[in-house]
Amino acid sequence: MKLQGIIAAVPTPFTADGAEVDIPNIASQVDRLVDAGLHGIVTTGTTGEFPTLTTEEHKAVIKAYADAAKGRIPIIAGLGSNSTKHAIEMAQYSEKVGAAALMIVPPFYDPLSFKALYKFYQDVCESISIPVMYYNLPGATGVHLTADQLRQLGQIKGFDYMKDTSGNAKELADLLTNPSGDFIAFNGWDTLTFFAMSHGAQAGVWGVASIVPKECVELWNTLAIEKDLTRAREQWKFLWEVSDFLESVNYPAGIKAGLDIIGASAGPVRLPTLPLEKEDTEKFAKILAKRKYK
Repeated sequence: MKLQGIIAAVPTPFTADGAEVDIPNIASQVDRLVDAGLHGIVTTGTTGEFPTLTTEEHKAVIKAYADAAKGRIPIIAGLGSNSTKHAIEMAQYSEKVGAAALMIVPPFYDPLSFKALYKFYQDVCESISIPVMYYNLPGATGVHLTADQLRQLGQIKGFDYMKDTSGNAKELADLLTNPSGDFIAFNGWDTLTFFAMSHGAQAGVWGVASIVPKECVELWNTLAIEKDLTRAREQWKFLWEVSDFLESVNYPAGIKAGLDIIGASAGPVRLPTLPLEKEDTEKFAKILAKRKYK
């Protein structure tokens, strides 16, 4: 199965006190996104607050999303670890419970050499039969790769996709204009979505799509499928405003505030992250009031 289109980066729902994962909430989140026409879901990434989850919680969230999807759309399990052994454990579990692919952030805190990074992904890819998406997130991991280094990683069997959340438009344009035959680059930097689609990106992994999925799918259809640049520019104005706002605040807190505003709450963010300030929430509510589909 080829991944493409609008893939929502989704939250991890928590109970009101943030103490427990709200597993029943996941089914309603999935149904809403499937009904909106989304092409896939990424769990337990930045939006899903994966660093705050225990291993047991992390596994439970991935399984709950896969169970709720029931094969209607692909579930891509987000994970990351500074231990190859633990990364393989999570990867194999995710495949076992029905994930169609994995999104794996590189080991963080003490950035690996490129040789060590290559072996990390090679070892994980060899342990599973589903494809891997590289989560290019240098702002959080400290791992800065060039377009050519990413192409080298693409030579690993099973290393088929990349979510680019670097914000480096030049490197992304290089990968999209001069694509490798070994892996496919997706956009993951919200305010570069229109830029990436216009350069031929085959997918966007987008937290915004967990709040306003129909507007995101509409943009995809207009720009990527129908090639109607003029109409897409108009549709992008609202989505730019949402994207620009979310990049100005703590991202998971912004996503959860947005879900509260539209009446699809996924609970609070988990400490130490704090909820948005009142003035930011009010600003976001004014933006979301402009959405087309309510």
